[in-house]
Amino acid sequence: MEKPMSVITTERHGDILVIISNNPPVNALGAEVRIGIDKGIKEAAADDSIKAVVIRCDGRTFFAGADITEFGKPPVEPWLPALVESIELSEKPVIAAVHGTALGGGCEVALGCHYRIAVPSAQFGTPEVKLGLLPGAGGTQRLPRVAGVELALELTGKGDPIPATKAKEAGLVDRLAGEDSLVADAIAFAGEVKDVRPIPRIRDKTATASPELFETFRKANAKRFRGFDAPEANIKCVEAATKLPFAEGLDFERQEFTKLMFGTQSAAMRHIFFAERKAAKIDGIAPDIALRPIRKVGMIGAGTMGGGISMNFLSAGIPVTIVEMKQDALDRGTGIIRKNYEATAAKGRMKPEQVEKAMGLLTPTLNLEDLADCDLIIEAVFENMDVKKEVFGKLDKIAKPGAILASNTSYLNIDEIAASTSRPQDVLGLHFFSPANVMKLLEVVRGAKTADDVLATAMDVAKKIRKVAVVAGVCDGFIGNRMLKPRQFEAMKLLMEGATPSQIDKVHVDFGMPMGPFQMSDLAGVDIGWHRDPTRIENIRDALAAIGRWGQKTGKGFYDYDEKRNPSPSAEVQKIIDDFAAKSGATKREISDEEIIERTLYTMVNEGALILEEEMAQRASDIDVVWIYGYGWPIYRGGPMFWADLEGADKIVKGLEKHGFEVAPLLKEKAAAKGRFN
Repeated sequence: MEKPMSVITTERHGDILVIISNNPPVNALGAEVRIGIDKGIKEAAADDSIKAVVIRCDGRTFFAGADITEFGKPPVEPWLPALVESIELSEKPVIAAVHGTALGGGCEVALGCHYRIAVPSAQFGTPEVKLGLLPGAGGTQRLPRVAGVELALELTGKGDPIPATKAKEAGLVDRLAGEDSLVADAIAFAGEVKDVRPIPRIRDKTATASPELFETFRKANAKRFRGFDAPEANIKCVEAATKLPFAEGLDFERQEFTKLMFGTQSAAMRHIFFAERKAAKIDGIAPDIALRPIRKVGMIGAGTMGGGISMNFLSAGIPVTIVEMKQDALDRGTGIIRKNYEATAAKGRMKPEQVEKAMGLLTPTLNLEDLADCDLIIEAVFENMDVKKEVFGKLDKIAKPGAILASNTSYLNIDEIAASTSRPQDVLGLHFFSPANVMKLLEVVRGAKTADDVLATAMDVAKKIRKVAVVAGVCDGFIGNRMLKPRQFEAMKLLMEGATPSQIDKVHVDFGMPMGPFQMSDLAGVDIGWHRDPTRIENIRDALAAIGRWGQKTGKGFYDYDEKRNPSPSAEVQKIIDDFAAKSGATKREISDEEIIERTLYTMVNEGALILEEEMAQRASDIDVVWIYGYGWPIYRGGPMFWADLEGADKIVKGLEKHGFEVAPLLKEKAAAKGRFN
């Protein structure tokens, strides 16, 4: 008989009570769910005819984690640690029946149960570290006791889930069920264990490991964990499980959890979690607007960008017709696509048949007319306005009515490109980031005449090809590259005034960037965008490019590189810098790290404020998403605008004014009102 309890119901199967959660979409462990489970456990305790309890979920998954809408709000009792403890201390065996994903709090609920049965396709994990946290309901104490210290470190320190089959091998899962018979198998399992005493409780087990194991794990993941607080807190908690009694371990976990929860890193990472979801929403467009069907995509250009962009669609099962001007370029491009897929398969991330399926969706051609039946056509040709306008003029005559025409430009004016067609309403920018098959960011550039359904369709397509899309307005460099410009400009000026490439780069790497501006230039190619005239030397970059210092690809750029591409300062480059400084009359002086931050990062915030004023971005958090997913801004700093909120607008304004910069009115306004961007 069913007893309604909000999103939780219970039903009896003989002497087994089944507690069922039906809280779509992912059975998040919100207050209502926790209250319902608690009532179910108490119901079982009060009824002598009930011998065991099964906790299961309807829908597509077991509890997939906490209710994110409760983040930052006062906890509603029973809070999760107390609920997990009440499950574990039940005098009647409790069995978790897991399908889908048992993540975070869901995994901790399963750990609180006395037995776990799961379908083979289920997954277990504690991804809290990805939000700058740790599993705070006993996860760091129970996991090492039941699954071993090594696996507990992997699960909590890295946050990646494991399949139920691996969980079974480790002892985290007691039994595997049939994919289609979980409920019946779980009830039968409960019948088998209902009279087993003592009831097995993870808290009663011990966890052992040598001290060297923790140091080995730290060293093996030093690069991955650099700058983050949460991985180390997780490691320390797992280590505590091997040294402290269970209750003391829980106290230690709670202290570490509280530090992280109220720290800036977790706040930043949670900000990005929500910002990514907000970015998908388009202001002023109805969420239920009818979308244009995208069944086939056309790609103009089979180079690095064209090939990478094509792979996104092929991987999503969308056919692509790719066009090049010459057969050798077409063959080379399609060959690289296959090579990339085969490399992925060699790493076990794809099956050989998936490679063939993706390649089977690719149609190479030398004829632009073959794009006539495509629903979306993207050009990735040379970054030159005249070239792009010529391409779009041709597409205007070839593309079918209603086809969306997109440019992969990273700087150029989309409205000017659109004006070369008779259908500007169908034109927009789709700025992919290199390598396009890897980088998650996609700037979707809305032109002055871009139709609402075209923009909404582009955002929907981005989701299908697993990109994080942000709407940008038409301006030089859109959001990301526009903000990059003042950073690069100031970095070059700082060289003339006495800073070195390695000092400037070190400041950025210490801040948390994967690399500094000059390391980035050497990686991308110093010659990218160079005018190619070695006699025309107007700046330091021209001077380097003219003598073949093109970066890592030539073994020398702003740095000299050895055969393993390790950089070292270059005397030749320093002489070029000194010569330019002398010619310009710049006075060399000691440059502080603080000044580098103020002139390269504060200027980015200033540009971000201008972008918001001009409505080139919908919201400050969109700018943060662009920089996190497109440029390697450290996620634990939450993006430039969130970081500006942490620094304080007043401090940033003072830093900018100290160096004579014109401060954006919006930034001044925030400083005066002690306001925030986010």
